Amino acid sequence: MPRDAGRADVLTVLRSATAGTHEQVETALALMDPDLHRDRLVAVLTRLHAFWRSAEAGLDDWARREPADAQAVGWSRRRRAHLFARDLEALDAGTPAGIGPDLPPVEDTDQALGRLYVLEGSTLGGTFISRHLATLPTLGPGVRVGAFSPYGGETGAMWHAYRRVTREHVAAGGDAGRVVDAARATFAALAEWCAPVAVAA
Repeated sequence: MPRDAGRADVLTVLRSATAGTHEQVETALALMDPDLHRDRLVAVLTRLHAFWRSAEAGLDDWARREPADAQAVGWSRRRRAHLFARDLEALDAGTPAGIGPDLPPVEDTDQALGRLYVLEGSTLGGTFISRHLATLPTLGPGVRVGAFSPYGGETGAMWHAYRRVTREHVAAGGDAGRVVDAARATFAALAEWCAPVAVAA
């Protein structure tokens, strides 16, 4: 846990504490590669679908225990595993059935917000990924990948809402250190899970 997690703005600490693994994941996935081909995209989407299923299962358990907090952050709108599955079907890859990583349980709202930092933060860069994928001729005519930009024009508003809820939670007595630790653990798990599909150097 960063020593300043209890004093600095929690979003600032989250960004700095996860910067290294964030970059590691982006490098492994290489989704902005101009030579990205269909088979590699399918492999990446399959991996991400399995991860999101595991991550969302833990958040669903938390939401059943803390429905008010789940509603405050808009959890019901933030699920994306089904969108990765839909993209795989659009790419004629079939319905994925792989088992995801064994992630730790989400014990409380601190840890839920930490996990969500990783899942929701990916939608910001996801808008650029979606635009890039739309330009790739290898995906085939009419194929549109939607999981990376699930909110469309509401991406900024959804991210702002997450940031507001997280800051309010910490200001009301939430443990910023636990939020940060959960985000770091989620990013580390995602980096490890994505390593098998990393582009060879």
